[in-house]
Amino acid sequence: MYKMFFPSGNAEEFCDHVFRTFDMDKNGYIDFKEFLLAIDVTSSGTPEEKLKWAFRMYDVDGNGVIDIQEMTKIVQAIYDMLGACSSNRPADSAEDRAKNIFAKMDENNDGQLTQDEFLKGCLQDEELSKMLAP
Repeated sequence: MYKMFFPSGNAEEFCDHVFRTFDMDKNGYIDFKEFLLAIDVTSSGTPEEKLKWAFRMYDVDGNGVIDIQEMTKIVQAIYDMLGACSSNRPADSAEDRAKNIFAKMDENNDGQLTQDEFLKGCLQDEELSKMLAP
């Protein structure tokens, strides 16, 4: 589906992150219940529910916090999905974008974003929220 919306980009890595997030029991499959939850959250969930889902996607190792490497990895996957020629792709690098996001969100400057910091940062910045949890 992402490939259809972003034909000039590579959506594979982003799709892997989305799949990992929706595969709640980590069995390598998305069953019907997980599918329904995914549809519900992405189509009719509240902004906070969508951001909680996005937080789980960004927390690649599942340790409950997002570090700069995880943020960079997801931002790079988004950039790859958009494609090099896309007018929607920001001019800055994925690493620079991740650093800017951290500068805005990491309230205690510990190099990690908690779910609360992530939610608060996104809810206070509509542009950031749209980019991180479309």
